[in-house]
Amino acid sequence: MVTEQYPSRLLERAVAEFAKLPGIGRRTALRLVLHLLKQKDEEVHAFANSITQLKDEVKYCRCCHNISDSELCDICSNPLRDSSTICVVENIRNVLSIENTGQFHGLYHVLGGVISPMDGTGPSDIELESLVERVDAGGVNEVILALNPTMEGDTTGFYIQRKLSHTNVRLTTLARGVSVGDELEYTDEVTLGRSIAARIELVPRK
Repeated sequence: MVTEQYPSRLLERAVAEFAKLPGIGRRTALRLVLHLLKQKDEEVHAFANSITQLKDEVKYCRCCHNISDSELCDICSNPLRDSSTICVVENIRNVLSIENTGQFHGLYHVLGGVISPMDGTGPSDIELESLVERVDAGGVNEVILALNPTMEGDTTGFYIQRKLSHTNVRLTTLARGVSVGDELEYTDEVTLGRSIAARIELVPRK
């Protein structure tokens, strides 16, 4: 294996940092770094400052765990949203995907992962208890399980069903317009929107 040679240690260090990003190899990292070097100083400083500010100041909504600039995100604080319906998703990217469909007008609950024994992720490692607390607090009529149709997503869905079995909340899941094995963030907006609109009830209410 040939070791790449760089004319500057600063360049090498910057390339190494960019290459840590998902989907970015060293060649792409080098292209990005060289591109930044050609930009005006104020543009590069603005880019760097935005990343630093994001890391230092971004918050997570105390209600749904979505990314937010304040304690309560814009979706949870919007009085026009249907607070009686909660859509449970694995991650923040899924929130963005569903919002782009324009088909859902309720609130969200971001788990921050799914149950995956193979990866060492158990129920206590994701935001499950806070979901149960939200439902137990009252005012929730429906919980939509908008999880990826994978083994881990289904396992998490079954666990949520058990945890909410003491409630009278309506449990639904996305219609299988989303193919088994597909991930929501890569599903086209039309298919995802139809899946939301044609969601399936999992357990009949008591």
